[in-house]
Amino acid sequence: MLTIVNSSTHAGGRKHALRILVVEDDEMSLELTTDLLESAGYEVSAARTAEEALEKARTGRPDLILMDICLPGMDGLTATKRLKEEPETTGIPVVALTAHAMKGDESKAYAAGCAGYLSKPFSTRFFLDVVAEFVANPDTWASHAKGVRSGG
Repeated sequence: MLTIVNSSTHAGGRKHALRILVVEDDEMSLELTTDLLESAGYEVSAARTAEEALEKARTGRPDLILMDICLPGMDGLTATKRLKEEPETTGIPVVALTAHAMKGDESKAYAAGCAGYLSKPFSTRFFLDVVAEFVANPDTWASHAKGVRSGG
């Protein structure tokens, strides 16, 4: 059983709400995801394009990024590759989300640098448990994704 973790402690013992960037171009999915995360105590920001996500990741430094794979213009996997190439964003775990799961998509997501992969639809409890696991153990997921990218 997972415990939902929705805050972290900074130097000096101050707590802050964990920040999650949701990258989603479908308005209904974005609203549902945002509502779920905010109800669990997370601070949520949204991006509707990959380009907007790259900028928000650089400036907002979220604790986790939930990245839709199919976006207008640049796709989510290309955006993830770019995030992993930049020193200031490489350590942010990215979880790929997709409503149109195709064979091979999961391995492509890991190869791009995603630390996880979720196919929609999913239960709200499962979704919140997965998010909690990622924010509680970012180093585990980052090393997993790195191992997948390097073939390890």
